[in-house]
Amino acid sequence: MTMDVTAPSPTLVIRHEAFAERRRLLEQPLDTDTRAWWQQALEQLAAQPSANTLVLLSSQCRRRLGDIPVSPGWNRTQLARAVLLAELLEHQEVAGQQPLLRQLFLWGDDQEKCVLLKVLDDLDSQGCCLELALQAGRTNNREVFAAIALDNPFVAHHYQDRAFHQLLLKTLGMGLDCGRIAGLEQRLSVDLNQLALEHMEEHLAAGRSVSDSLPQAIAFDLLSQAQHQRLRGLCQQQRLPAHWLGHLQPGT
Repeated sequence: MTMDVTAPSPTLVIRHEAFAERRRLLEQPLDTDTRAWWQQALEQLAAQPSANTLVLLSSQCRRRLGDIPVSPGWNRTQLARAVLLAELLEHQEVAGQQPLLRQLFLWGDDQEKCVLLKVLDDLDSQGCCLELALQAGRTNNREVFAAIALDNPFVAHHYQDRAFHQLLLKTLGMGLDCGRIAGLEQRLSVDLNQLALEHMEEHLAAGRSVSDSLPQAIAFDLLSQAQHQRLRGLCQQQRLPAHWLGHLQPGT
């Protein structure tokens, strides 16, 4: 199954202010010894800006910085790895940035892949690494998939509808909350309704429960009268959770 790919931008456009803020959040609470190591790490990367240097420093981050939460969804190690990624790319020739990012994704462990994906929209605000994001979305690793699928603005900004719809269906299939897909509300449509309802019917036919988040993928005001009646009947038969009734128009 293929996904649509838009024409890529030739160069990475990095949102420097986003990484400056991540660096500030990381550095502010560091003690003297940890701050000294961190400064040495940045200097080492500047002196030897290569994938090998980044991999070495990234492996040291957990031991040196730990998993202490800093902000929602971020701990010290994740912030450090994100900043190091941006710093390394800054030291590359334009032509080498995309290949380097792909190399780092292939080399990274699951946690490193997740960090790269979470900051992909800030590393590549123009979407030239769309194929990398689509590749990540093909994984069966739930943690890595969640990093691209959930709360990730890259999806909202750069996925065409077909790729977006496939990502949503896989999110549901993996038991994740599709309501956390960035830009979902703006993508609601008759076509997405059909896909969501087909997904629901497949689960019901197989005797499987329907995701609690599925209603967030449906534009109920765009449903046909027949679709409304079908959903209302399923609720009355207790084949769908009662909260679905709250989305349905009275009298349908």
